[in-house]
Amino acid sequence: MQKRVLVKFSGEALAGGNGFGIDTNILKFIAGEIKELVDAGAEVGIVIGGGNIVRGVAASAGGIIKRTSGDHMGMLATVINAIAVRESLEHAGIDVRVQSAIKMEAICETFIMGRANRHLDKGRVVIFAAGTGNPFFTTDTAATLRAIEINADMIIKATKVSGVYDKDPNKFSDAVLLNHLSYEEAMKDDIKVMDDTSIALAKDNSLPIVVCDMFKSGNLRKIVVDDDTSFCSVVSNNR
Repeated sequence: MQKRVLVKFSGEALAGGNGFGIDTNILKFIAGEIKELVDAGAEVGIVIGGGNIVRGVAASAGGIIKRTSGDHMGMLATVINAIAVRESLEHAGIDVRVQSAIKMEAICETFIMGRANRHLDKGRVVIFAAGTGNPFFTTDTAATLRAIEINADMIIKATKVSGVYDKDPNKFSDAVLLNHLSYEEAMKDDIKVMDDTSIALAKDNSLPIVVCDMFKSGNLRKIVVDDDTSFCSVVSNNR
């Protein structure tokens, strides 16, 4: 099997039950899930948010910190998370590189598309940090952009829920999992799969988006290795 995927994790997920910071048990779990993909022959890129440390929009909400500065703070938070995930993957015996959209050579590589693709060709996991390097863009958009640049077969958004529902499953017991959505449906206000910019970018490049529960062991392997998406949600052109 040779399949290239980009997995997007939220920063909040790294916090576990603490609500902030980094839970090492979550790091260990993520490393185990990624290792299953690597051992099966998949080529894996990763993007991680920074919401467990700081969110740019929230940091700038009080009016003291400018939005651009808040977003830069958020980008740096993703670098912290990327380093933590790199350490957990290396501890699991995985060859991994971190590439940042903002130059910081003492800590990690600077993002270069050709170099990232060569790492992936050699079986290394590549973690893309610092978003797009520009303010006003989310890590969802960064993940979609990097997925396109590495010619990924799909982007997997690993979340705290099984996928996309027709209504909030935490409030309504009769909520139904939507196994497949078009890009247009995914951009509806009540769906909130990813931000509209990232979905539009995925649509323009026919990049499938798979939304799944990251906390159920084996989910990533089922999607990538077994081609099983019956338990999650897929956004694509095909109905």
